[in-house]
Amino acid sequence: MDIPFEEGMLSPSAADMRPEPPNSLDLNGSHPQRIKLTAPNINLSLDQSEGSVLSDDNLDSPDEIDINVDELDTPDEADSFEYTGHEDHTANKDSGQESESIPEYTAEEEREDNRLWRTVVIGEQEQRIDMKVIEPYRRVISHGGYYGDGLNAIIVFAACFLPDSSRADYHYVMENLFLYVISTLELMVAEDYMIVYLNGATPRRRMPGLGWMKKCYQMIDRRLRKNLKSFIIVHPSWFIRTILAITRPFISSKFSSKIKYVSSLSELSGLIPMDCIHIPESIININLKLKEKP
Repeated sequence: MDIPFEEGMLSPSAADMRPEPPNSLDLNGSHPQRIKLTAPNINLSLDQSEGSVLSDDNLDSPDEIDINVDELDTPDEADSFEYTGHEDHTANKDSGQESESIPEYTAEEEREDNRLWRTVVIGEQEQRIDMKVIEPYRRVISHGGYYGDGLNAIIVFAACFLPDSSRADYHYVMENLFLYVISTLELMVAEDYMIVYLNGATPRRRMPGLGWMKKCYQMIDRRLRKNLKSFIIVHPSWFIRTILAITRPFISSKFSSKIKYVSSLSELSGLIPMDCIHIPESIININLKLKEKP
């Protein structure tokens, strides 16, 4: 039995009159649109009689079969696909906000961080030095060249570059400066060495305390203590002499024997070469004033 298609389904005139299907989705609309697909009522016949889908006419010209998409509907609305142009936009917005909340750690920031902090090992313990806070006081220690044969270093310690004790963060600065001095000393010294302590032109408020000096001595590596050949104090004041006298019970007799007092720069030049030693201008001025005294 032949059952024909629904009237108008294959009619050329009906195909011409149907509306043009949309070629894009309206993503900017305020209301989401829904496309419903409905399967047409198609009756099939297995014979090849006229009007059957298996007839020679239909088999020879498949291009003439046309289905009106607008009239199709899905049997179940729960299986339909609904698209809105808002969900993806919101997700992309949230993703952008999440990526912006985590700033990138650039190479320049990493280099800057390395300049602000230095990690050193002192006494088999790792220490961090705040390089920013001690930046104005790094001139307190410097390399003054070599003396004698070999790599016998001259280490210059200028007390006039120490921080003022009136600073609110004085103890914090001195703690970091102490670590800097000890770590720098270990880098500068290869063999025997001597320390030239420039005490002149240093007001009382800049003089290091007894506890700080004692801690320096205790934290110095055994190799540095052994290789120290001389500790020369230039322009000693009564205060520094008193400090050293008080600390004698805490230091070895060998170290005490290495301490020498020098009253002028000319006397110092008779003991060591002065070519590479940087003398602060304030030390030079105090030396001139002391020479003018009778």
